[in-house]
Amino acid sequence: MPIPLVYNVRSVRERWTSTIVAVLGIAGAVGVFVAMLSMARGFQATLVASGSPRNAIVLRAGASAEMVSILTRSDVQAIENAPGVDRGEGGPRVSPEVVVIAAFPLKKTGTDANVQVRGVSPRVLEIRDKVRITQGRMFEAGLNELVAGRNVAGTYAGLDLGKTVKFGGGTWTVVGLFDAGGSAFDSELWGDALVLDQVYKRPQNVFQSVTVHLTSEDAFGTFKDALTADPRLTVETERERAYYEKNSRALATMIRVLGTLVAFVMGVGAVFGALNTMYSAVSERTREIATIRALGFGGGSVVLSFVFESLFIAGLGGLVGCAAVLPINGWTTGTINFQTFSHLAFAFRVTPDLLLVGLVFALLMGLVGGLPPAIRAVRRPVATALREL
Repeated sequence: MPIPLVYNVRSVRERWTSTIVAVLGIAGAVGVFVAMLSMARGFQATLVASGSPRNAIVLRAGASAEMVSILTRSDVQAIENAPGVDRGEGGPRVSPEVVVIAAFPLKKTGTDANVQVRGVSPRVLEIRDKVRITQGRMFEAGLNELVAGRNVAGTYAGLDLGKTVKFGGGTWTVVGLFDAGGSAFDSELWGDALVLDQVYKRPQNVFQSVTVHLTSEDAFGTFKDALTADPRLTVETERERAYYEKNSRALATMIRVLGTLVAFVMGVGAVFGALNTMYSAVSERTREIATIRALGFGGGSVVLSFVFESLFIAGLGGLVGCAAVLPINGWTTGTINFQTFSHLAFAFRVTPDLLLVGLVFALLMGLVGGLPPAIRAVRRPVATALREL
């Protein structure tokens, strides 16, 4: 017959000071663990959101990122004529693009941070249909004009609407602000690709990637096969979403690993706190345990009772830790994207599955911290403990 659970609840209440220490230790470990996981989740979600299911990205064969890819005008023309490319009144919906890095001062600190400047086609809004101009207007082809993502305008000095900035040997005017729906493009500046090449004294009509809007998601296979079979081209073709998901893996994995290591170290401390609490409870309740066993409760019931008590304390700690990280959900921070060496703003994403993982982590600490004292509680002979009454 199991020991009534109310006995454990009352015991926790009686030893409230040691219980609070154990709860706070577990809460700290859970909070750090969930926060780091939510950071990795937010970074990955920001990059993946940059891709559209109907878009494909074309790079030079062997290139792992846009920064190390080169495509010529003849390559672009062959891509534009491939089957599966969506076409509008102005022609194929294709955006040949170049990417450069420019340093601008941060508003908060005044120190420089890298911003990715993307040269795009003036028709890019037809291709990336999630992007909306929220203030001002789109840049005009052939002019030194920029549109800034919402994170850029809020993070860097001198990039507000109407401001003039100098970089790359040219003078540029910010004529518009855009919202890319929380994707990585919100941390970019966009301008005319041909003008960007000219200002940076790069070879004309040389690009680094081509983004293509397809007639449908199912058209990707036909489009990719056509490019692969074209003897004029030496390219790699991916779905845009898959490309950005792949580029997010390295940093997201590093954040998760570091977060797990930090949480593990803190978790070890929390387990020792739980062990101390439960061993103290066993020492103080030796006669209680002997009396309970003399009343007919078996050793298994005692072990189960103490394990439940430890899990109860750990569960409280897990709930406190999860509640502590909820306010950071949606909080925007930034880091270096190692694929582009530019600053990328993203938001923490505290999701229900991460909270569940945090609670499981807490209960695991409670189990590890509660089982040894529970076993010790039943090892002492009943007769010896009763003689101390």
